[in-house]
Parts: sequence; structure tokens; C-alpha cells
Amino acid sequence: MELMNIARVRWACRRGMLELDVLLQPFIEAQYEAMTDENKNTFIRLLECEDPELFAWFMGHEQCQDPLLADMIVKVRGRAAP
Repeated sequence: MELMNIARVRWACRRGMLELDVLLQPFIEAQYEAMTDENKNTFIRLLECEDPELFAWFMGHEQCQDPLLADMIVKVRGRAAP
């Protein structure tokens, strides 16, 4: 799988929900460049999910069944923690 360029990934982090924007945009700015290609691909797969699904996962209303995506959700949420 070919990686997206960073500008396209940043654009994909701009979502229709403020709650997702405040999680995803700081994460990509702080973490993306240092991530392994495997983790970058997982993050990109996460961004391909629908906003309501992402919201439910990030807010803990539902559990993501994909273990790689679930791990990435934990990483993104951990970055947002104070």
C-alpha cells in the first residue's frame, strides 16, 4: 500500500465534527512524521472510516472490532489526554 502524502493526510483529518478535529489534527501534527509506515497505513485506514463510527469509538460508546484500528484509537486518545 502506498502512503498518502502528508498534505492529503492532514486534509483527511479535517472532519465534519469538532470533536474529531480536536483529536485528529493535533495527533497528526505531533506524531505522524515519526510513525512507522505500518502505523501510518493504520492511521490512514482509520481516517477512511465514517465520522459517526469514529465518534462512537473515540468517545467510548462502541468498541472497534479491528485490533489495529482499536490500538490506533488508543494512541490518538492518549495524545489528547492532558
